Amino acid sequence: MTYQTDDSAGAMTLTQDAVAALLPLLTQGDNPLAELLSVVLNAAMKLERQQHLRAEPHERSTDRNGQANGFKERTLKTRLGQIGVSVPQVRGGEGNFRPASLEAALLSEKALKVALAEMYVQGVATRRVKEILEALCGFEVSSAEVSRASKSMDDVLERWRTRALGVTPFVQMDAGTHPKGRVWCKVRHGGIVRDGTLLIATGVREDGRRTVLGVSAALGEHEIHWRAFLESLVKRGLCGVRLLTSDDHAGLGAARQAVFGGVPWQRCQFHLQQNAQSYVPKDSMKKEVASRIRAIFNAPGAHPKGGALASAQQQLRVAVLHYKDSAPRLSSWLEEALPEGLAVFAFAEGVRRLLRTSNGLERLNLEIRRRFKVIGSFVNEASCLRLASAILMEISDEWESGKVYLSPSLLGEKVESK
Repeated sequence: MTYQTDDSAGAMTLTQDAVAALLPLLTQGDNPLAELLSVVLNAAMKLERQQHLRAEPHERSTDRNGQANGFKERTLKTRLGQIGVSVPQVRGGEGNFRPASLEAALLSEKALKVALAEMYVQGVATRRVKEILEALCGFEVSSAEVSRASKSMDDVLERWRTRALGVTPFVQMDAGTHPKGRVWCKVRHGGIVRDGTLLIATGVREDGRRTVLGVSAALGEHEIHWRAFLESLVKRGLCGVRLLTSDDHAGLGAARQAVFGGVPWQRCQFHLQQNAQSYVPKDSMKKEVASRIRAIFNAPGAHPKGGALASAQQQLRVAVLHYKDSAPRLSSWLEEALPEGLAVFAFAEGVRRLLRTSNGLERLNLEIRRRFKVIGSFVNEASCLRLASAILMEISDEWESGKVYLSPSLLGEKVESK
């Protein structure tokens, strides 16, 4: 993100390009963000009334222009749905008071959305939020007032992150994948920019719809972070888990066994395919190896001693023997790692197709990477978590109110066990 700096005043203002880059944050929103929009608009109108009265609340002043006279409730129709606002009222004084910010909201939500996006993005950097609100309201706004408005929205996001969970048969977890490695968020810590990471969990509920279960931000990707994250999901009521799908992230294995020890683990087949290439001794062999692994993961159900699982295990044994002499490291790796990608064979084919990888989280990762790229580095972990929560809350609502991801008729169907 780019900013223009006024050296004489020491202030920072957003360029038009930076403002435009923030707008996509809220363009796909629906009801989950309506409350946040209401918070911003109410805060802006209260500040505007305070400027009109020329006095702080309960302040005795000879310059006071009238008296605060409560609020009038209104309902506005926006692209986020209907939102309720409390319009401040004034009694006495010179001139009629009508909040300009309300007029702006009735004409366009653009300025309010930019202000809201900026609050998500900047965390404690209230100077930048202050610039936006001043442009919106037309008068000076203090950093303390901006902090109070940000705190109100933090409460909304915190309620979403800590909401009660329930029976969720299938859970997918990821620390953010990228073609060139992890999606690390840059966080300024102790004056130094360090790598942090996001842990994300999604699930398929009993009604077959997907949901974002939770998100956590911290420096590093260690077992203690994973364990605390998984324990928080359980404390919020996550139960009835029948399959966990993830890549082999550092620290996740021990944390998963400690919290979900009895739940089968499905190692992401897509990442297993990628990992296998590191053990192939010749480039000329890579296509053949990839084809063999793909055939194992797509094994048909016909087998003399069982169904698809038995067929996959038989093909795996053949592959291990085939590469024992020509590629011994690959053979050992196949024998050790590939069975971790076969847990999903215990379920019906329709379940296997959707839950055998953690690629279902890719859209989330793409959105987060795109927004984080605009920011550069965050002022702290809380700022990183705020933006991620806003993005994920929006996507989760689309999932929960959209099409069924997995037919409920398949959720209870288990075809065989390992």
